[in-house]
Amino acid sequence: MKQIHLPAAAPLLPALFGLFALFATPVHAALKDGDIVFHTSRSAQSLAVQRATGSRYSHMGIVLLRGGKPYVFEAVSTVRYTPLAQWTARGDGGHYVAKRLRNADALLTPGAVARLHAGSADYEGRPYDLTFEWSDQRIYCSELVWKLYQRALGVRIGELQKIRSFNLDDPAVRAKMRERYGDKVPMDEPVISPVAMFGSPLLVTVEAR
Repeated sequence: MKQIHLPAAAPLLPALFGLFALFATPVHAALKDGDIVFHTSRSAQSLAVQRATGSRYSHMGIVLLRGGKPYVFEAVSTVRYTPLAQWTARGDGGHYVAKRLRNADALLTPGAVARLHAGSADYEGRPYDLTFEWSDQRIYCSELVWKLYQRALGVRIGELQKIRSFNLDDPAVRAKMRERYGDKVPMDEPVISPVAMFGSPLLVTVEAR
C-alpha cells in the first residue's frame, strides 16, 4: 500500500479546529434566574422618564425561567411574565442590557431563586402605577424588581430618591407631570428609577445586544 505523506502543516490542524470552535462559541452568555434586563421603551411616557432621570433606559424587568426558557417578569399595563424575545422586540431597536448580581454565585442559591419565583406571585396581575407611588396596590417597573429583590433576598439594588430630585423642568417631563398629577405633585414621594438600579455597584453587565 502506498504511504501517504501529510504536509508539514498537518500538526496545525488540531489547533485550527480548536480556533474554529472558539469562534463558534456563542458571544452572549445565557441569561439566568434573577438577571435584570433594561431597554428603551417605546411607550408614551418613555421620553419623560429618560429626561427626568438622565437615562437611556426607561424600562426594566427581572428574568425568571419557566420551563427552562427565559421570561421577563415586568410591570406594564399589568404585572406579567413576557417571553424574553417578545420583551426584547418591544424595546427600541431590539436592544437590551442584562445585568447580574456581582456575587450571584453566592447569593442566588437554589433557595434564593425559589424565593424570587414565589415572591412574584405577590405582584402578578397588579395594575401599572402611573403616579409612581411607593405602595403595593399598583406597581411600576423598577419598583417591582427592587421590591422583589429586597423582600426575597434582603438586597437593595439602587438608592431611593424623592420625586423632587429628578429633572422636572424639562418640557416633556412637565407635560407628563401635569397629565398625571395636575398641580399636586407629591414631591417627597420615594421613587426607585431604572437608572439608579442600572448604575448600582451590586450589578455587573453580562449581556448587551
